[in-house]
Amino acid sequence: MRQWMHEFIVATRGRGFYELTRDVAAWVGDIGVRQGLLTLHIQHTSASLLIQENADPEVRRDLERFFARLVPDGDPLFRHTVEGPDDMPAHVRSALTAVNLSIPVRDGALALGTWQGIYLWEHRHEPHRRSVLAHCIGE
Repeated sequence: MRQWMHEFIVATRGRGFYELTRDVAAWVGDIGVRQGLLTLHIQHTSASLLIQENADPEVRRDLERFFARLVPDGDPLFRHTVEGPDDMPAHVRSALTAVNLSIPVRDGALALGTWQGIYLWEHRHEPHRRSVLAHCIGE
């Protein structure tokens, strides 16, 4: 068994989805792991990671609309507004989604389904520089 680590930096332009599938798949190919497990971890509390459909962008727009209704910006319920009206809603969105993903590696490739893609979901309106750590263990 071997282990590998890598850091992906994602410059976001504000709220939305940023696909990482190609970059992550290329890294897995470069390290030469044949069978194993990849773990991705985002080092932030106002963005998250998601495996979601990568064919129809309307799926991601629908998710954004649903979360806008579920956790609206500026909701008077929230007192943590240090960085603006999207601050606490971004934390709630992150808590309701995922900050870690586990993806099997089979025959040297990510074992994703046909329509699955790996996304960073930025929950803040302002651009950010996000760090996603990758850890792979395998042979």
